[in-house]
Amino acid sequence: MNLLKHEMKSNRKSLLIWSISMALLVISGMGKYTAYTAGGDSSDIFDKMPHTLKALFGFASFDVKTLGGFYAFLFTYIAMALAIHAVLLGSNIVAKEERDKTTEFLMTKPVSRKDILTAKFLSAAINLLVLNAVTLISSLLIVASFDDGSEITSVIIWLSISMLILQVLFLSFGTLLAAIKKKTKTTGSIASGIVITAYFIAKITDLTDRLNFLNIFSPFKYFSYPEIINGNGLNIIIVLLTLFLSVLLILGTYKFYEKRDLAV
Repeated sequence: MNLLKHEMKSNRKSLLIWSISMALLVISGMGKYTAYTAGGDSSDIFDKMPHTLKALFGFASFDVKTLGGFYAFLFTYIAMALAIHAVLLGSNIVAKEERDKTTEFLMTKPVSRKDILTAKFLSAAINLLVLNAVTLISSLLIVASFDDGSEITSVIIWLSISMLILQVLFLSFGTLLAAIKKKTKTTGSIASGIVITAYFIAKITDLTDRLNFLNIFSPFKYFSYPEIINGNGLNIIIVLLTLFLSVLLILGTYKFYEKRDLAV
């Protein structure tokens, strides 16, 4: 319990900053919805855009002139931000003692490495839940002010659930990367780079169906946002496979962390 409190305390400032940032992202993003739906040149320009540009900007599959379509378009950027947070959090909880030269703090505790890592995972899970909840509540409140009678509440909830699953996946990937890599100072930048690469793969596969085989390398394509908008929810098989992959990554983190030579 003391380790969990320590982890929560060490991450509270970062969590606060990220929570405020995500709320502002939702507010500023949805603030543009009125301009895009007001009619005239500001909205007609989207109809005249070629498919390539729509795909690059992230709304090739959405009608941004509808409330649901616009939020789904905004959510692609929300998802990338939450994914970066998750993977950085994962790499940081494993690597921070070695990076900050405070490994002795852990080694003097009468607990096993397994218990230490479990406390770190619990702290990270709480952080993910809080940030996801802040984003969800902000979205529900802000989108409600633009309510056009559409059933968008369930869409926002399903999108948040899909993102929470991906947050767990990116978190577990970040922890495994930090547990394996010897030079912990570069773990965060490598993890962030991989997330951004996965995001760009998702954009590339939006350009043409011939590259859809690349989607396996991009978790951003594991769940179909257009299907969620259409009221079809999540594909349970994809959910189970994603969670199974997360479990494998977490187990790998335990294995490598327990064998790791911690730098003092």
